[in-house]
Amino acid sequence: MTLLDLWLSHSIPMCLLLQSLVLMALCFPSASMCPKGCICQRDSHLHGFNVTCSQSRLKEIPPSLPADTVLLRLDHNQIGAVPDQAFHGLRLLRELNLSYNAVETLGEGAFSGLEGTLQVLDLSHNRITSVHKEAFARLKARVIVDDNPWHCDCALQQAIGGMAHNHEAAARVLCRSSELHDQEGRPYLAVDTDLCNLAKRTTDYAMLVTMFGWFAMVISYVVYYVRQNQEDARRHLEYLKSLPSKPKKPDEADDISTVV
Repeated sequence: MTLLDLWLSHSIPMCLLLQSLVLMALCFPSASMCPKGCICQRDSHLHGFNVTCSQSRLKEIPPSLPADTVLLRLDHNQIGAVPDQAFHGLRLLRELNLSYNAVETLGEGAFSGLEGTLQVLDLSHNRITSVHKEAFARLKARVIVDDNPWHCDCALQQAIGGMAHNHEAAARVLCRSSELHDQEGRPYLAVDTDLCNLAKRTTDYAMLVTMFGWFAMVISYVVYYVRQNQEDARRHLEYLKSLPSKPKKPDEADDISTVV
């Protein structure tokens, strides 16, 4: 075997190895890119990564996610909050699954940066009671919000009104509690009252009651003050009447007799 044959026999396996490494680099992200407890796989059709972190006992949103994530599954974890701009930088994200977690509230910037690409947002089976009125305002995604203990108030009414597919979302909302006590336990769509005007009227009534209370206190003080002064004046007058009369002097009596 010549030296050329020997070199070729070793170079062919080496080329195959290099080719395999290139394919692995293309198909799987590096360990530093994929969060701990998650599986990251490249989706050749969507030109990005499918990141699956389901049932990983996560208590917060993973801080380091591949920038070209197109599908992110965070379901069946213990995530209790979605910080503002938690997904900022994921410009290709199309589907976000946060179902079966412990999220209780959503701020204005919870989904900031996803307005142009997100198509599906699953928030079902959480503990969400309230959201900021602008939480979904700029999203074009279909938002799934059923099976949450919603508190139906003005903010929720505004948030649902700002959804792209608001009727579908509203149909899945059940009011666990409400500004209107007779609406508790009923579907959101059964609430035909403008809850924002209701809140304003409630505030106006509270202000009116407060002003009436202060006015009543002032009137009571004035009445008390007048009565107290009258009582003091009466006592002073009685005191003056109780004083003995001043006796006349003898000279004054003679003067009076002379004049007569």
